[in-house]
Amino acid sequence: MDVVLEVFDTFLFDRMYATVLPVSQSVQSQYALSQQTPNATYSSMLETPTPYNWQYHPASQMLSFSPSQYAYMSQWPRDSIYRQAVSLFLITWLFGIVIYFTCASLSYYFVFDKTAFQHPKFLRNQMSMEIKQSISSFPGMALLTVPFFLAEVRGYSKIYDTTAEGPGMWYNFFQFPLFICFTDFFIYLIHRGLHHPLVYKTLHKPHHKWIMPTPYASHAFHPVDGWSQSVPYHVFPFVFPLQKFAYIFLFVFINIWTVMIHDGEYISQSVVVNGAACHTMHHLYFNYNYGQFTTLWDRLGGSYRKPNEELFRRETKMGKAEWDRQKVEMETIVKEVEGEDDRKYEPVDSKKEQ
Repeated sequence: MDVVLEVFDTFLFDRMYATVLPVSQSVQSQYALSQQTPNATYSSMLETPTPYNWQYHPASQMLSFSPSQYAYMSQWPRDSIYRQAVSLFLITWLFGIVIYFTCASLSYYFVFDKTAFQHPKFLRNQMSMEIKQSISSFPGMALLTVPFFLAEVRGYSKIYDTTAEGPGMWYNFFQFPLFICFTDFFIYLIHRGLHHPLVYKTLHKPHHKWIMPTPYASHAFHPVDGWSQSVPYHVFPFVFPLQKFAYIFLFVFINIWTVMIHDGEYISQSVVVNGAACHTMHHLYFNYNYGQFTTLWDRLGGSYRKPNEELFRRETKMGKAEWDRQKVEMETIVKEVEGEDDRKYEPVDSKKEQ
């Protein structure tokens, strides 16, 4: 995350913090003098140590950006823990929204089958509610995630930059399946735990409001729910080595995957991959398919449910017979899990008009 932070510092935050929390005029004058003195550094021109004695060290040997004068013009230098916390919160919040809208919108326009709007369990104004829930949850999820990113940026994790700093070339490849296996296991446990009656209605029910989700439901969680299921991603680099750019790639991949399993395009009939069809079973029938990437832990834990064969055939996937079967079983299970169903579904007449 320090690479991402350096990019934002260089092109946005240096100027922002220099404007909001500028250093004194005398410090600015010393910086200007240092620029006119050959072989001098900014900190060497300061007669006494101050909180502004920050020196630039690239976050990565493979990608770096020379700082502008604004990097030295704020009371909060780049290595201030307060500045880093605020910056990481803003990055996690705003960057999360950008990824969410980009991926969900691309999936909605190019992948998602709009016939789902006719499903008897599609809610009134559902898509706008999914977006509203997601937007309202991002700040809370970002705030809870900041401590992990802050500890990583300040050097407490096992994240490394070059191959020479890591376990070896072999690990550059091995880290990806290791990450998937580690996170898949712990997300299964956390997700299944969120279905416990003591926490389900408070934390996880908001995400299960969407019986027939659209891609915009991918991040429509209670903030503590969304954060808790992301914890294994952030714990991993404190337990195992992880290359910096692999970390960034995996962070983006996770968000894309989360959208994909809500896009309603049932491509994979794999007995291993926990794809959109498996996750649809979870939204319809609640107590099955808790896994994130694979079906392994559901199979071992007795919670795997094979997707209905009808979902993989275009002519039956959105057919009335399949929908009626889903509706009857879903209504039976929802009474067991939630009691009375308090969702407000689209009137049949309005669905015909869409």
